[in-house]
Amino acid sequence: MTIQIRPPHAPERKSVDADVADAFESFMTAFEEYKHHNDQRIADIERRGSADVLTEEKMARIDRSLDEQKQALDRLMVKQARPSLGGGAGGRETSAIRQAFDAYVRRGDEAALRQGELKAMSAGSDADGGYLVPDELDTEIGRRLSELSPVRSIATVRQVSGAVLKKPFALDGMATGWVGETDARPQTTTPQLAELQFPTMELYAMPAATASLIEDSALDIESWIAAEVEAAFAEQEGAAFVAGDGVNKPRGFLDYPSVDDAAWSWGNLGHIATGAAGGFGAEPSDRLIELIYALKAGHRQNGRFMMNRKTQSQIRKFKDADGNYLWMPPAGVGQQASLMGFPVVEAEDMPDIDDGSASIAFGDFRRGYLVVDRTGVRILRDPYSAKPYVLFYTTKRVGGGVQNFEAIKLMKFAA
Repeated sequence: MTIQIRPPHAPERKSVDADVADAFESFMTAFEEYKHHNDQRIADIERRGSADVLTEEKMARIDRSLDEQKQALDRLMVKQARPSLGGGAGGRETSAIRQAFDAYVRRGDEAALRQGELKAMSAGSDADGGYLVPDELDTEIGRRLSELSPVRSIATVRQVSGAVLKKPFALDGMATGWVGETDARPQTTTPQLAELQFPTMELYAMPAATASLIEDSALDIESWIAAEVEAAFAEQEGAAFVAGDGVNKPRGFLDYPSVDDAAWSWGNLGHIATGAAGGFGAEPSDRLIELIYALKAGHRQNGRFMMNRKTQSQIRKFKDADGNYLWMPPAGVGQQASLMGFPVVEAEDMPDIDDGSASIAFGDFRRGYLVVDRTGVRILRDPYSAKPYVLFYTTKRVGGGVQNFEAIKLMKFAA
């Protein structure tokens, strides 16, 4: 008799895949309905000078539905990508450090962790400062943050062991030139160097659980911790990377001064004005084209738009001179919507359209923005502060800021 062994979590994985496919199909159906009503709205305006009220209400409902379905699809995509971290359920051998970490989290047993960190010569990992999580959990938290945090997912991410990353750059560029094989090499001038500094700041989350829950051997404690802290970390990071002021948090790209792109200089971000206070003006497609081509070709080929869902809902209505929609839905599951051929990253921390707001960013964020992670996530188990609950004070250190001021441009909704 042959016995077939089903892989762990196979039924759940199949269910998640089916949910993703259904959610994507519903999203595409809603967008087709949205286009139909928008075409009707435009026809009414051309025929009567104003849109039908019922059509406007239908479009508003469908627009809200599109946003909700996109958010549901994004959540399912994250769930689909989550692997199991548990050693027992997946049949993987559990390492000594993971066994020791499991004993600490579940029962508060610090002996094995203390011994393990002494062998590894770890510094600053004690009962007051918390203990470093296993490498697998540290990596998984970082990977999930890349899926949930909009700026982190498209920026350059560097890991450091110190408190500050210092990055030099040449103000006037490197001295270069062409010479023949036997020609004398002219002496180059001393380059003028400046230094960008990216300090790391402490970010924390404090999930709570009952003692009976964490003592349950069926609970994958590492996955539970990762799932609890990921949303809190991603929310705080997302806000800081966009508009953080650099005080006890990373500095967001919108916190840097911006100037008209024609007068751009290093240390500022260039912006394109729409020509209308709090609006796109008469020719929104022209303004978007100007924003795209404000970037140099080397940055433009990796360009991405960044905006929040309210701004995106306005852009969904726009058409070009040939009647084609400028905004296009994702081509497939796991892909991004596009605007004029460039991917759109949805970041809820981008400001709504208002007088003088910089509500749309376009650029090569991989070159333009740097996220700095200090290696190691720490957990301090606290069974005393909120009895009968056990708190897990989880901390990581992260910094960020603009590293190339040429690579990001803004659209400013101003005259």
